[in-house]
This record gives sequence, structure tokens and C-alpha cells, in this order.
Amino acid sequence: MESERLGILLILLGMSLFCIQDILIKLIINDTSILQILVFRAFLGLILLSAYLYFNKKKIVYFSSYPFIAIIRGTLFFVGFIFFYISLTKIPLAEANALFFTNPIIVTILSVLILKNKIGIHRIMAILICCFGTLLIVKPSLSNFNWYILLPILTALSYAISMILSKITSDRDNSFQQSFHIYLGGIILGTLLSIILLNKSIANVSLFSVLSNKWNFSDLSILLILAIIAVTGTVGIFCLVSAYRIGSPSANAPFEYVLLIYSLITGYLIFNEKPDIISLIGMALILSSGVYVFARESVNKRLVATIKSR
Repeated sequence: MESERLGILLILLGMSLFCIQDILIKLIINDTSILQILVFRAFLGLILLSAYLYFNKKKIVYFSSYPFIAIIRGTLFFVGFIFFYISLTKIPLAEANALFFTNPIIVTILSVLILKNKIGIHRIMAILICCFGTLLIVKPSLSNFNWYILLPILTALSYAISMILSKITSDRDNSFQQSFHIYLGGIILGTLLSIILLNKSIANVSLFSVLSNKWNFSDLSILLILAIIAVTGTVGIFCLVSAYRIGSPSANAPFEYVLLIYSLITGYLIFNEKPDIISLIGMALILSSGVYVFARESVNKRLVATIKSR
């Protein structure tokens, strides 16, 4: 029980740090390059993770036993979170995070398609509720449709696929190796894309225009914020890794949704973002469906444990 409580506290701390990271990114996103943010965060994260392993006398392993899958995972993470940060320039923080939290439902669907897991009527209902909640936020319309609101869903999809791939490679690649691959992907791909966007014809495409902002090395306040973003993002990941190592995933996972509450509060106080009532209902449906999936998983595990003990 104590380990579960500590795991929940680490989840709450990690979500707080992610909220700080998202706020800072949204504040400076028009004053510097998103690619600079991602590369800087990945570079410092790589250093911090290596230092953590070194001082704890753990083996530092950068390579993967599944190099092709590692490349795919690193690319998915990089592309997915570029989409998420682009969306922050066009939609409220709370809506972006709510749409990202469709990922547990997407993971459930992919686990059926890829891992051949079976799901029952309860999870099917949760998927349908989540889809309805997503539609309430997206509000699909043929006229005046905000395409940027689809980007967090693409982030959720890329994240979900990455989680499935992590499960496939977990027998030979540990969590630290998998983190290294994400950081290395961010550094390499962010640098390459920055070079590609020197081509003005590509940089002028509306989706990529925000990525073509120049890297900012002259403003000390921007550099300080970049450092804080890197530290909060890295420590936040450490908190999540530690939480799932010492606590129960079914107990921890629902508390990740506190980030949505943080986003609603900070979005209103800092950016004066006020989601309409329909969007709020959609957020509540996504949250409830995700929590239900995790709660149902917990119940199923307890039933299996009870049956085995008899």
C-alpha cells in the first residue's frame, strides 16, 4: 500500500512538471523554434539520464537489440510531439491535453489489432464514449473547421503505437535504453528538420511555418526557459518511470488525468482560455472513459489473482 501511495505521489509530481513544461512552451513558442525546444530538451535529457545511471553505478547502454523498431519509436515520438506543440499555437492547452488523453483508448484498440488481445463489452463501451467525447471537442464541420485540433489526436496515435512497440521490445531493451532512443531521435531529427526548413518553399507551408522560426541564442530569458523546460520534462519522465516501477499501473494511471485539471486552471489563469460547455463535456467523457479502462483492468487483475489463489 505504501508503494502505491508513493507511486501516486510521483505521478502527481510528474504531471505538475509536465504542466509547467507545457505552459513555458506555449509562452515562448512564437519567440523561438519548436525544433530548438525539442533538441535542447532531448540533449539535456540525454545528459541527465546518463549522469543518473553513472552515479548510480548502472550500466549505460545506448544501442538497441531492435534497432529498426527503436528508429521507428524515436521518429514517432518526435513527429507526434511536434504536432502537439504546433497545436498549442492554435487551440487551448486543456483541449490539446484532453485530446491527447485519448491514447489509452487507442492503445486498447492497437493491442487488439497488433498484440491480438481480446476486449469485452465494457472496453468497447469505453471506446465509444471516448470517441463521442472527442467529437464534442473537435466539433467536425465542413465550414470553418480548425484542422489544428486534430494534431493532438495524431500525437496520441503516435504515442500509443510507441507504447505498443515498447511492449514488444521490453524483453531485451530496458526503460533506460528506450528513453535514450527517444532522446537521440529528438536530437538527430530536430537538427535535420531545421536544416531542411532552410528551404523557404517548405518553410512557408502553413503547418511548418511555426517550425521555421529561427533558433534563439541571444535572449538569456529564452535560454533560461529552455533549460527549465528540459529539466521539468526530464524529471517528469523520471517520476513516471519510478512511479510505474514501484507502484501498480492500474492505481497510478488514472492520476495522470490530473494534468487535464491543471491545464484547465492554468489555461484560464495564464492564457485566458475558456473552453465552451460542449468541450468541457467532451473532456469529462474522455477522462471518464480512460479512468474506467484503467479501473476495469485493476478489477480483472484482482479477479485473476483470486481465482489463482483458490
